[in-house]
Amino acid sequence: MDWQGAVLKLESSNDALLRLFRQATDDLAALRLPVHGASRSRLVPAAGLPWFVALFGRDSLITSLQTLLVYSDFACGTLDVLGVWQATECDEYRDAEPGKIMHELRLGELARLKLVPHTPYYGTADATPLYLITLHAAWCCTGDHELLNRHLATAKRCLEWIDRYGDRDGDGFQEYATRSSAGLENQSWKDSGDAVVYPDGTLVTGPKALCELQGYVYDAWLRMAQIYDALGDADSATALRKQAAALFTRFNEAFWDEATGFYAFALDGEKKKVLSVASNPGHCLWSGIVPPERAGRVVARLMQPDMWSGWGIRTLSATHPAYNPYSYQSGSVWPHDNGLIAQGFKRYGYAGETGQIMHDVCGAGRFFALDQLPELFGGLNRNSTNFPVQYPGANVPQAWAAGSVFSLLQALLGLQPDAPHRMLYVDPVLPPWLDDITLRDLRVGEQIFDLRFSRAGRTTEFEVVRGDPTSVARREMTVWSDLLKLGADGTGRP
Repeated sequence: MDWQGAVLKLESSNDALLRLFRQATDDLAALRLPVHGASRSRLVPAAGLPWFVALFGRDSLITSLQTLLVYSDFACGTLDVLGVWQATECDEYRDAEPGKIMHELRLGELARLKLVPHTPYYGTADATPLYLITLHAAWCCTGDHELLNRHLATAKRCLEWIDRYGDRDGDGFQEYATRSSAGLENQSWKDSGDAVVYPDGTLVTGPKALCELQGYVYDAWLRMAQIYDALGDADSATALRKQAAALFTRFNEAFWDEATGFYAFALDGEKKKVLSVASNPGHCLWSGIVPPERAGRVVARLMQPDMWSGWGIRTLSATHPAYNPYSYQSGSVWPHDNGLIAQGFKRYGYAGETGQIMHDVCGAGRFFALDQLPELFGGLNRNSTNFPVQYPGANVPQAWAAGSVFSLLQALLGLQPDAPHRMLYVDPVLPPWLDDITLRDLRVGEQIFDLRFSRAGRTTEFEVVRGDPTSVARREMTVWSDLLKLGADGTGRP
């Protein structure tokens, strides 16, 4: 396959962004992993080199979401392959339950001898709702109606798992806790053993209901409602919208802390708020579970100096007793985390902060060899004399670190593909440090566009250089967010 011919291209007078983009596409080319799907071999993104050249659930799905407008085959391949490995039975050693999407598959001697549970291992609480989010996003980018029919059975089993097993105690929230003697204590994207801590620095134990997991499920239910509309199943669509609305209310009652103007990191096993300030509520903006009247307070809190390092938003507040800028997930900066947070900022209309996060991550990228973003780097305060330091065990290249460049671009330009209706909506706001961007070979369904964005004073103009100009229109991201809940005509249809 001609990789360069297939992927999105970028042109810009900003050399730093140009180099970062080109290296990111090269990194993803290096991480293409052939895996057998339902009927044939498919290309999926491996998580990273050197430790994670394997099929993953969460990592492959997030990378697929990041790259849908760059190379949609990743998403199509990942949906296919993960559907093949969807769990069909309970297996405590592998943390498997019917309908659950896997976490990690290994094929070496330890796996063959069953000395590790990765055959595959299912210890992830977020891959299952992320599968549904990816299915909907892939449909929006490709317009492939058959994609929905092909994966509908898998999607239904995902929905069943969310209701039956994801909500362990029936309280309406998603919790996780390993049942395996070799399982992960933490099963969200922050999966290191010391990642979830109380404000005093002690570890949270027992089943944990992390804030972003509730957002992922909320988003997944709304997106599946649109899929059911497209498939003519109005009853299922209505039921999911009711579930989503109930979760929205329940979440905002249980997780919000008015005194700090921020969401709890998690609820612990006793349903008490864990009020450590972490980056996770930024994912709640990405998923849309935050009311508009609270979004500004969440954005402002994430941009306070204890969270915003100048190189990106930290995983944990610098004032927290457990903070360590050189740790894995307790004060470091992860590019993919920042990419999703930036998309959350833009979803609620905070374009200035979106541009700031992109400036930070791009600025960090130029300090690494080849302009290659690592998996994570230290969360030190930026000043005129220092530079970002790569975490010693970081994967380089790493799929969702490379993909963060595309998340940031999508946020900055407000790209909203609607291939089923042969439309692409944009909401571009170029920051003062970026004068122009041209995207070439942007594929939305069967259409291919070349688009030029340029800053004119305080406004950003766009021009359709190639493709049907009537198929590209300006629409604010806040409108897209509302339509996801209601449907374009107010009846629930997309």
